[in-house]
Amino acid sequence: MKRYQLVVPCHFGLEAVLKREIIDLGYEISLVEDGRVTFEGDAEAICRANVFLRSAERVLLQVAKFKAVTFEELFQNVKAIEWEEYIPADGKFWVTKASSVKSKLFSSSDIQSIVKKAMVERLKQKYNVTWFEEDGASYPLRVFIIKDEVTIAIDTTGDSLHKRGYRQHSAIAPISETLAAALIMLTPWNKDRILVDPFCGSGTFPIEAAMIGANIAPGMNRSFLAESWTNLIDKKEWYEVVNEANDLICHDVEMDIQGYDIDDAVVKNARENAKLAGVDQHIHFQRRSVSDLNHPKKYGFIISNPPYGERLEDKKDLPLLYQEIGEGMRRLDSWSTYLITSYEEAEKYIGRKADKNRKLYNGMIKTYYYQFMGPKPKKK
Repeated sequence: MKRYQLVVPCHFGLEAVLKREIIDLGYEISLVEDGRVTFEGDAEAICRANVFLRSAERVLLQVAKFKAVTFEELFQNVKAIEWEEYIPADGKFWVTKASSVKSKLFSSSDIQSIVKKAMVERLKQKYNVTWFEEDGASYPLRVFIIKDEVTIAIDTTGDSLHKRGYRQHSAIAPISETLAAALIMLTPWNKDRILVDPFCGSGTFPIEAAMIGANIAPGMNRSFLAESWTNLIDKKEWYEVVNEANDLICHDVEMDIQGYDIDDAVVKNARENAKLAGVDQHIHFQRRSVSDLNHPKKYGFIISNPPYGERLEDKKDLPLLYQEIGEGMRRLDSWSTYLITSYEEAEKYIGRKADKNRKLYNGMIKTYYYQFMGPKPKKK
């Protein structure tokens, strides 16, 4: 079975979470860089990574790595790659993205056109044709150049892995599914502990938590670009991986997960999303204000993405909102609270300094993951 280097991008700052996921799947890490992790695997690993990884953005099949400081070097190195091993004669191929950091080659459009031209030259010779119809399976490429080192990879995923397929109804400024899953995995929460999201919006945190608790693979109910790559991956590999995922689901698990929002329509949408994800039986959604945040049980978890003033007119409401969050935390003084927000005065109005604070990027927005640790439950 042929072995590949698989490059898996993730949110900056969450590489350790993704690395742990890949190791748990049974693969060996080759390299950890800012915003991506590389590991070695075969065709089955491509399927399993796409279906099982919760914190990954996509799975890329690395085809080459080399140094280039001129466009001629880039062209010749790309032309030397055995593209015929990856792309069939009717394959559709293009450079969907090119990025350059601290490199002599920095024009994205030039990099894209030169890589495509070199590929065409190589494949024209190998397939003895002068023109490609490109009406077969798609093989989109991504090119990364960092300090003159070029990495070229083919995207096996297609639509980003955050598109699980369940979020048909979105709230304002929703957190991505991959980021929500990674943030949950950064906490000690497990399926035996209470979890409350007082700003549930479209229900992403409760749904991702329920999927983790029930061991439902995030990519089970969607398709992937590489499913059409019958020249590289046998169809039965995909069927076997989905069967593996089905066998691992804990159907009889019991969880106490709750999602609140002050808008009835938002709560209704969150319920619909949970139903599409197959976890509605594990989550209790209700209309409730953060000022009513309370729970009779001890040692629970609050994990949430509270508003942080996306619109200027909302910013004036933030001090009071974060004061209410702080009051709720004091009522639940045995609980642990985890908040992702770009509001830099969050700690001031909550009235407590976070035990840990991790800087992350949610899209282009710089955010902070404030972690307020509660006491550990007493051993029975």
